[in-house]
Amino acid sequence: MARSPLASPGATRALLEAYGLATKHSLGQNFLVSDRVIEKIMDLADLAGTERVLEVGPGIGTLTLALLDDAARVVSVEMDRSLEPVLSAHAAAHPNFAYLMGDALAVPAEAIAEAAGGEPTVMVSNLPYNVAATIILDFFQRMGSLERAVVMVQAEVADRICAKPGGRTYGAYTAKLALLARVTGRFEVGPGNFMPPPHVDSAVVRLERAPLEGAGDVARVSAVIDAAFAQRRKTIRNSMSASGFAREALDAAFAACGIAPTCRAETLAPEDFVRLAAALDEGE
Repeated sequence: MARSPLASPGATRALLEAYGLATKHSLGQNFLVSDRVIEKIMDLADLAGTERVLEVGPGIGTLTLALLDDAARVVSVEMDRSLEPVLSAHAAAHPNFAYLMGDALAVPAEAIAEAAGGEPTVMVSNLPYNVAATIILDFFQRMGSLERAVVMVQAEVADRICAKPGGRTYGAYTAKLALLARVTGRFEVGPGNFMPPPHVDSAVVRLERAPLEGAGDVARVSAVIDAAFAQRRKTIRNSMSASGFAREALDAAFAACGIAPTCRAETLAPEDFVRLAAALDEGE
């Protein structure tokens, strides 16, 4: 049995023609047309039927229809207003579906919670690739109710999310996301699963909320991470001092943490930044 009636080239093409729609490259629209991929996403999401699901970038609702079968309620946020008639039709047919039109990064969390009948507990999305990384971090930061996320992103973004210290793709984004969540699953998705096929490879990543011990003030630790990576080719001492941290305070904090001031930020684990932020706070 198909997980989504829209997950095929023919069904997608027919719906687009019925509503006089076309894909918009400027919004990163590439419609998923593989029911096999939908099935794998749903397996990774592992919905029990009680979840309030947040979906960003539903498009014509291909993934949405599969989510509606397994979730208590789904709220989707879509920026392309030309897709509203399609989403409205889905809402009319499914009482557990609501949608909001607008930029997901600007829609208030309170509005999303109201539409979802409570704060969302899971995010499952085929994200707009041009803002995917920002959306993932933003929603984990401002929606404490999110227990996990299963998101389709560009493969290189998935590499950044999954990177380990010392690797080429490990950076400030990786470390900041790791303060809040850990990767618990991933699979690759080729361009042929979309219409039109994108010029990049994709991947689906599952993240579970797992705050790092001691990282209570995430904004403070994130500021330390940003300063450490601000001038990536410089030592962590030089990069952070150039970002406004006093050298004397840095040296004391490095000594307290056992971190070499001559190392570079990409060699440090997220836990190291948590310890460094705490040491800097103690020295103030």
